[in-house]
Order: sequence, then C-alpha cells, then structure tokens
Amino acid sequence: MNIFVKNAINKCVDYIRENKIKSILYFILFYFIFTYLSLPNASIQKLSKGEITKTALMNQRISESKIKNKRYQIKQKWVPLANISRHVINALIVAEDGKFFEHDGVDWYEIEESIEKNIKKGKTVRGGSTITQQLAKNLYLSTSKTPLRKIEELIITLRIEKILSKKRIIEIYLNAIEFGNGIFGIEMASRIYFKKSASALSRSESIQLVSIIPSPLRHTPNDGSRFVSRRSFIINNRMVARGW
Repeated sequence: MNIFVKNAINKCVDYIRENKIKSILYFILFYFIFTYLSLPNASIQKLSKGEITKTALMNQRISESKIKNKRYQIKQKWVPLANISRHVINALIVAEDGKFFEHDGVDWYEIEESIEKNIKKGKTVRGGSTITQQLAKNLYLSTSKTPLRKIEELIITLRIEKILSKKRIIEIYLNAIEFGNGIFGIEMASRIYFKKSASALSRSESIQLVSIIPSPLRHTPNDGSRFVSRRSFIINNRMVARGW
C-alpha cells in the first residue's frame, strides 16, 4: 500500500472519529443512493401486468429446505382480483393496513407509533409495515429485519407505489403471500384449507385466512387455536366498525 493511500485512509478514519454523527448520516445517504441505483427497476416495471410466480420469499424457503435436506414444493395458483371474495380484501385492509388507500406506501404515523412502543418495551412488539412494504419484502428481499434491509424495503415500496395501482398491489399481494408450508396465494390456500375457490370464501373463512398472515408457518386458519380466534375476533370487529 503506497503512502498516498495510507494517508487517505488515515484522514478518513480521523474524520469519522471527529464527526461521528455526520459520518453516519453520510453513510445512510450514500446507501440510499447506492440502493436506488441497484434497484430491480426493470422487474418492478414488469409487475404492472401478468402473473408473479416466483418471489424472494419463495427462493428463501427453497434454500432453507435444501439446507435442512427437506423436500419443498411451491403450491400456488394465480387468480385475478375479481375472482377473490370481497370479504378477503376487506379483512386484509383492516388487519394489515387500515389506511392502505390513503397513504403512498408508507404509514409514517404508524411507524412512529411502533418505534415509540418498541423502545418503551425494549423489544419489537409492534410492526409498522404497510401492505406495500410487505409486498416489497416478499418480492425482492429476505425476512431479516436489519436497518439496512428496512432502507431497501422503503425505497422499493415507494417505487412500487409510483408504478402500480392500489388494486394491482392488492392483487399481487394476495397471490404471493405465504399461507403455510409451501402454500402461496389466496386461491391455493382457500382450496387446501376450505376446499373451495377464493371467490366462494365466506366472511368467516376470509377472516380466518387473513388472521394467519403474520404467522403462516405456525398456524392454520382452521386449527381452532387461541391465536386465530383472537385475531379473527379483532378483524371481524374492525370490519363491522367500517360497515363491512
């Protein structure tokens, strides 16, 4: 390593030591720029039409199964939004993102509330992710919750909201969301758990399916667990409050 490079490195180290806050802010700014430039922009553009049959989450589950030397099969059947019971859509909105049609992909108030509550409890007890943020994570990222991954999620979320309509976001979300071991999408989940198409789901069945979205590998909609019962009760009350 020549003297010029050594001097440059030493100057950088000295600057970081003397300006810690500025250095952190610069790092975040540069990371934002780098992430934006490396975004899957072409892929996001293609989301506007067609079926989405492969996601980052699916690839992650496949990789996890290979490590454990277990067989893993993706079970998914794409259906248009018009072929999904309105009860499912209503339940999803009140359960995961009550202001979905009002924000630009990020509910800043909810994030602020979540941060305050998590700090108070000293651990993560409440999330602030919108439906679009969840979709961004499922399509392009991993399930890790590092600060840098959240930055990537935020940028991708804003891009998705700029390119896609709200209805299209809901359509992709409901066709790509995980509902169990290898089960992806509302249509396949409906057929496996209730032996019917997603268009024929009743109000209670729709609520039960949506209730397991936060924990699809630990619960099934018809397992009679306390988790599903409690979540279903809350979702139903919220729907009633909205006149749904």
